[in-house]
Amino acid sequence: MILAILNQKGGVAKTTTGAAIGAGLHRRGYTVLYVDLDPQCNLTDITGANSSGLTVLEVLTRKATAKAAIQASPQGDIIAGSEGVAADGLLTKTGKEYRLKEALEPVKARYQFIIIDCPPSLGILTINALTAATACIIPAQADRLSLQALQQFGETYGIIRQYTNPLLTVQGIVITRYSGRAILSREYAEMIAEAAQELNTTLYNTRIRECIAIKEAQAMRQDIFTYSPKSNATADYNSLIDEILERGKDNGKENI
Repeated sequence: MILAILNQKGGVAKTTTGAAIGAGLHRRGYTVLYVDLDPQCNLTDITGANSSGLTVLEVLTRKATAKAAIQASPQGDIIAGSEGVAADGLLTKTGKEYRLKEALEPVKARYQFIIIDCPPSLGILTINALTAATACIIPAQADRLSLQALQQFGETYGIIRQYTNPLLTVQGIVITRYSGRAILSREYAEMIAEAAQELNTTLYNTRIRECIAIKEAQAMRQDIFTYSPKSNATADYNSLIDEILERGKDNGKENI
């Protein structure tokens, strides 16, 4: 399964969620490859990957193969990110939407999960991720801006399904940084659940609670399961992974 983790709104724990999903699956014995498409390279940093060698930039510009760019980390294999992918005009030739899909084709059979961390935008990099993916997961906060971002994503999702990846699905939307004690958060969670129906998907039952251990783990370049196995974040992400695996089985995905 190739999962694109995306939301054009920043600050919704997108990279944190992608890293936790991959690390949790890796700990359960699944083969995992991360692809860091975000020019901020946060996923590369928190996994301790080396961004000075071959990166996703060389892969997208066909200067290196995906196989050559893969490096190992304690949390799973990774193709490191590069600030260079933010350059204007990086991908301009016909078929530019398929660069990542084509690059991953020779290596995808080696992995049960490929986790693509997308930039906080709906530009050509995210389109490449959605074209390559079998499904996407959308982290969102229970607030107005996340609700607007979901509605904006609906248009892009329709275009991708029409032109570059008709089999793409939204596996689910996960509420992050959640506070169940806030009435407003609960109200927005309900509105996001309604917006999910427009994308033919639903919210995951799991809510990811705010937890300081996540930032501490990232500072130590450890996954949350290793750093703080009894934290709320560990419990929440384990629960989310259970749901991802269950939905994968329901959808008949291979290797799940």
